[in-house]
Amino acid sequence: MKIVIKVGLIIALCFYLLVLSKLILFKHITIPDIIAHFTFSSDESQHWSSHNYIPFKTITNYLFFANNLHVRVENLVGNIVGFIPFGFILPLLSRKFISIKRVTLATCCLSLTFELLQLIFGFGSFDVDDLILNTLGGMIGYIPVKLIGMYTNRGREQQKSNGFNR
Repeated sequence: MKIVIKVGLIIALCFYLLVLSKLILFKHITIPDIIAHFTFSSDESQHWSSHNYIPFKTITNYLFFANNLHVRVENLVGNIVGFIPFGFILPLLSRKFISIKRVTLATCCLSLTFELLQLIFGFGSFDVDDLILNTLGGMIGYIPVKLIGMYTNRGREQQKSNGFNR
């Protein structure tokens, strides 16, 4: 039964990463544009000026200055919610990711990979605030796994103390 669950989680993780890649990297890009980006033959004149390397600059802008509520929600909430499944699936898939530190580091690395791909190939814009929000999303996804683990461990300890060892 455990192998079936693990295979299911691996399939879920692969599907999730494919969907996430589509949403982050290829949201508004056609196939010819993708090819042009990989061959570095696209127009690079505005490439380096459209990125944000200053932490909390974009977050502050969306929280306090942006007028369009839809854009605010899509960017702030979307970056967080998009990485919640990663923080949830990872500790269920491997005991190596049972700590918040490892889930946080893995989520940050995944997010950094997407941001660097956007920077290098021009699929979008690199934004350090996306990295922060995505990592926060992975941490939030970890919380239910940790709470369930604490609850089930507490139940096992109570059974042992009551003499119900299996």
